[in-house]
Amino acid sequence: MYDQSDPRAALASASSARVPTAFATASYARFYETPPQDKAAGLSQWYARGQNFLAAYAVADSGRVFERRDQPDEYVVLLPDADMEAEIEVAGERHVLPGNSLAFIPPGASRITLRRAGRLVRLFTTRAEDLAAQCVNAGQYAQPDPNIPPLRDWPAPPGGLRYRAYSLDVPPEPGRFGRIWRCTTFMINYLDPATEPRDKTKMSPHHHDDFEQGSLVLDGAYTHHLRWPWTPDMTIWKPDEHEYCGAPSLTIIPPPSIHTSRAEEAGQMVDIFCPPRHDFSAKPGWVLNAADYPQVP
Repeated sequence: MYDQSDPRAALASASSARVPTAFATASYARFYETPPQDKAAGLSQWYARGQNFLAAYAVADSGRVFERRDQPDEYVVLLPDADMEAEIEVAGERHVLPGNSLAFIPPGASRITLRRAGRLVRLFTTRAEDLAAQCVNAGQYAQPDPNIPPLRDWPAPPGGLRYRAYSLDVPPEPGRFGRIWRCTTFMINYLDPATEPRDKTKMSPHHHDDFEQGSLVLDGAYTHHLRWPWTPDMTIWKPDEHEYCGAPSLTIIPPPSIHTSRAEEAGQMVDIFCPPRHDFSAKPGWVLNAADYPQVP
């Protein structure tokens, strides 16, 4: 249910004939309230996960190295701060990723060296079992969500998987929702920043039938509102949730909860989907790197 000024109002309505018989629980990882899972001189790093993906959020000094030796699939690197810079080594080649950018890193060995101190966000599928085990909420996902199908990658580009980087400095465009990029494993929507609290008369309650959403708050604060559908089985009904999450935090919103988020102040949020969304991909011009990664038929 979108306000008519919201570009998502033009999306095809999703409906499911299947009535859920169980609901997974939403997860709220407020990194500012918990000690980091990795703590060393010049490094604080937190891990939190959903069913299909996990986020590693780090604050680190210049020179800190983040290495993956046997990464099973494509992952995401996000440098949200304009004054950041990182060197990324992949397949014997070195690339410089400036701040205010994201990159997709192919499977196998890779090495990230921060050239300047600041924030680094990496997103992995939960096939990265060593990292999934470190997540603060790992126990919540001991049993899979019955409403989410098994993770399947999207097609690889015709030229194969390789390092690809994109600037986040993309101006808003009428009719386009946020700033969206996809790869074989992820869809990232770097939402237009909130400049003030969201208008309470223009919220956007909606649901997803069969995929989870991660909402990563990088700056500011948001309240996530969730409502669960009533089913014939009253024993699985759940109360509404209204969770205030500052920065940094990761919220996992499971299907088919009705949800919407309100900026409480100026801030930046990133929506994460794993695998990519079909409905966003079907909208011409919404996926900014659609020419690089083919859609699932």
